[in-house]
Amino acid sequence: MSSHAINRVVVSLVLTFVGYSQASTAVAADSSITLDLAGYDASCGIDVAQSGSTIEITWPMGEQQGRFTLDLSEDQPLIQSIATASIDGSFQSIAERLDPVIFVRVGDRDLEKRAGWTVFFDRMQSKPSESHFATISPTRATASSQSQRVTLSLDGVSAGPFKGELRWTFYRGNPFVLQEAVVSTERPRTAFLYDMGMVFRDTIPERMTWTQAAGDITSATSEQFATSRNVAVQGRSVAAESDIGSIALFPPPHRYFYPLDYSTNLKNIWIGPNYRDSELPFGFGVRHESRGDNRYVPWFNAPPGTQQELGLFLLLSSDSANEALAQVAKLTRQDRFEPLPGHAVFSSHYHVEHTRELLRAQDKPSSDSRIGLLPSGDEYAIPPPLEDPGFARVFRDLGIDIVHLAEFHYGNTPRKKQKERLHHLELLHAECRRLSDDRLLLLPGEEPNVHLGGHWISFFPKPVYWVLNRPESKPFVFEHPKLGPVYHVGSEADVLRLLRAERGLAWTAHPRIKGSTGYPDRYRDRLFYQSDRFLGGAWKSMPADLSEPLLGSRVLNLLDDMSNWGDRKYTPGEVDVFQIEPDHELYGHMNVNYLRLDRVPRFEEGWQSLLDALSRGQFFVTTGEVLIPRFAVDEVESGATVVLSESNSATVSVDLQWTFPLAYAEMVMGDGQDIKRHRIDLTETNAYGQQSLEVDLDVSGQNWLRFEVWDIATNGAFTQPVWLQHKDWGQ
Repeated sequence: MSSHAINRVVVSLVLTFVGYSQASTAVAADSSITLDLAGYDASCGIDVAQSGSTIEITWPMGEQQGRFTLDLSEDQPLIQSIATASIDGSFQSIAERLDPVIFVRVGDRDLEKRAGWTVFFDRMQSKPSESHFATISPTRATASSQSQRVTLSLDGVSAGPFKGELRWTFYRGNPFVLQEAVVSTERPRTAFLYDMGMVFRDTIPERMTWTQAAGDITSATSEQFATSRNVAVQGRSVAAESDIGSIALFPPPHRYFYPLDYSTNLKNIWIGPNYRDSELPFGFGVRHESRGDNRYVPWFNAPPGTQQELGLFLLLSSDSANEALAQVAKLTRQDRFEPLPGHAVFSSHYHVEHTRELLRAQDKPSSDSRIGLLPSGDEYAIPPPLEDPGFARVFRDLGIDIVHLAEFHYGNTPRKKQKERLHHLELLHAECRRLSDDRLLLLPGEEPNVHLGGHWISFFPKPVYWVLNRPESKPFVFEHPKLGPVYHVGSEADVLRLLRAERGLAWTAHPRIKGSTGYPDRYRDRLFYQSDRFLGGAWKSMPADLSEPLLGSRVLNLLDDMSNWGDRKYTPGEVDVFQIEPDHELYGHMNVNYLRLDRVPRFEEGWQSLLDALSRGQFFVTTGEVLIPRFAVDEVESGATVVLSESNSATVSVDLQWTFPLAYAEMVMGDGQDIKRHRIDLTETNAYGQQSLEVDLDVSGQNWLRFEVWDIATNGAFTQPVWLQHKDWGQ
């Protein structure tokens, strides 16, 4: 039976179970439920009250108030109304009689073949899968508070093998609500996807508004959606508007996307009735494309017993849909990376394949091609479509100062002949120079994947010419009449010689996963790894597991392990995607590095200062929403060594800026064997804040200390370590 057929059968079963003919959201509540308020404290500033079968949550949203009213009566829509009011005014409903929609797609992970749960090379789109709409049959309701936040939970959520609860978290002073299905399964080897949204039982919105992937704002009346449609949007959000106000809906910006090779916009928003061929009434929501980019499509991990958090945000506004979407965009700084004084925004590991496209264009140059000059003085053709390529426009629009490429990933091998290899490098260097300007420094780099084991990245402070082999007759370096030194690199020792000769850096690409499974662990005792020319391993949120309260634990754990191994290693963020165009959904897959630099060098000057900042650990990594302008231990910043005046105590100072309210921060430290964590609760924070923390910490016996911080949408940032030297150790 096809997966499409399975989907129709499952929906039909759900409808029969709850006795509905229209609403396959399947809410069957018990009106006798008494709200458990044992964990709720009214001093949080959010009111929670029950009257018969209804539960009402009222909270200040800045200049307005919000009200969420749930109805636990059987066969009634779960959400009776969503309303707003001015501070002194009366509430008006912007939506009424809604039901949450939860849909999961479940398949089997091949744990033996795919190296366990740490997997990317899986093609879940080609395996059998099951589809399930959730039923919601609560028997228990609980409200709890923490600082300025209240969470309302209903049990009785069931979606195929997943069981759990539906919960909403309200944030005092903020107009958004986090809606989550928190579910788990004992089913072995489960990989899954989820869709989530809201449907309107009776009155539907007047208009739906979104920003097209290409950038234009679009509105359509709800009647224009005869059936459900998947839409490619910018900013991952859509808004439903009535004559009273609007509700915008959007996912956690980075947590929502499982890792892919391409950032193509996969139409992650749905609008309309009969979603997924069901009998659902008109609704809207977020969705996952099961086929992904149709390459490696790993979905999400769901190890047995883990609490998977399937979430989306609802933003309430008494204003227009356009204003609601603008408020959503503000949470990710309009999908831009904020300038930070004393820092440069650096992003690494892109296979844009621009050089490959240029090589193809040389075979059949068009008559309107521009002529460029290679470093050797030879000419090359630049066809009009490649004069201002899409990827360069995207990087500038994102506010990135410096981009480090990882080109030739499509077939750069030691078998490539010297002449061909040097020509490719010339084109790469010439185009990086041409496309660099006062808004973007585009730098050459590669993922050579030879001689060391696993996959690795190369980065030099200027254009360097090197060939990936060294026949017996070839010297390590020779002088090219036009290009200068050319290196023949045929071994692990040659790689290290090259890095030392040209003051370059290398690091493990996607450590402990993909083609680097087992690395850098397998070569941690090798001379090249232990040298100051090998930086460490790069960070990316991969694999995806929605039970974790942070992103990218794979490499954060590696950073801690490397620090405990004793060599001073660091973890730059990497993106690792292929060709990029302006209508792609790149931001959701991104992270960047904020390097401590006074200025961005020009291409012609060389960029040694960048490599120095990386090799000295003078940077932090972020998804963009959380910034760490300053982190110091006894006034010593990341990458440096602090000699502690008191061997068992240190003062950790941190400055933070953020958009989404924060969740928590951790001071992480190690003694060469074990890891210690000091957690700081940040649930008192509001949106769009800044704060300085100063913590006196017991660091007895510890060798290093770093800092990380995460917000309510699981966006975050982390520093590189400060190295600790205890005064009595030197005596």
